[in-house]
Amino acid sequence: MKNYRGVENKLVRCALWVSVGMVQVVKLSVFSEGNRGKGGCWKNPLYDVGEGFVLANYGEFNSMSKQVEVLPDKASLIQRSLELVVSCIKAAIAERGQCAIALAGGSTPKPLYEQLALQVLPWEQIHVFWGDERYVLPDHPDSNEGMARRAWLDQVPFPVANIHPVPTDLPDPKVAADQYEKAIRLFFGVNPGEFPSFDVILLGMGDDGHTASLFPKTAALQVQDQLVAVGNKDGQPRITFTAPLINQARHVIFMVAGANKRPALAAVFAPIEDDSLYPARLIRPTGQLWWLLDQAAGE
Repeated sequence: MKNYRGVENKLVRCALWVSVGMVQVVKLSVFSEGNRGKGGCWKNPLYDVGEGFVLANYGEFNSMSKQVEVLPDKASLIQRSLELVVSCIKAAIAERGQCAIALAGGSTPKPLYEQLALQVLPWEQIHVFWGDERYVLPDHPDSNEGMARRAWLDQVPFPVANIHPVPTDLPDPKVAADQYEKAIRLFFGVNPGEFPSFDVILLGMGDDGHTASLFPKTAALQVQDQLVAVGNKDGQPRITFTAPLINQARHVIFMVAGANKRPALAAVFAPIEDDSLYPARLIRPTGQLWWLLDQAAGE
């Protein structure tokens, strides 16, 4: 257990590492300066901060680069995700004149995309990519691109040139992965061997611990010198960002919902575990990392 104290106006903010279900989280409480028990322990908090969700940081408490938030329900998770994504988009545009965001697939982020479609943002300054894609055409029901277009991209005036889909119309997935890597390199102006920094990468996690299309014990996990690789899901090809590319991002946001994710989360958050069995463990970005969980996943 670690604790962090700061005294301001005779109040003490005390953050204690505690265990909530599988996940180590921080409970943040405020005490009066005189409320110490025997041994200097704090007692009788005036109030707890952040009721309804808990916040955790890996590493030192005052390092805000890696955080876990457990939200009461999926609606709260979507709202918190919206707040973070919009904030990151606005910050990137303010600092660099544009925002490059990579989207996740699956059912969890769809309500987020629907909420983003209701926002007023400078669409001409936002560029959209996909962190992974099933090898199907955009009009296929399983297409991540198709889902994002229906929920968000086709609902707002995005310039066509600002949407950068995976070329799944090619006969060879390896050629498609190479072309997508070239497109990313061209956009960012980076040479082979260099890794660009996306402003935001959205990720989910499966109940097997995979993220993007980085599946357990597959070859894509070993790729260290490419931006994009061919993933494999039960013999079906996927196109996926590699772990080194994801780890170069300024902001990585995991969105995880459902009680079926608890066992995988326990392994992902464990101090020691096999990264190849739980690929989400490979995501250790140089920028900020958020794990946003609903109560069912995090309790």
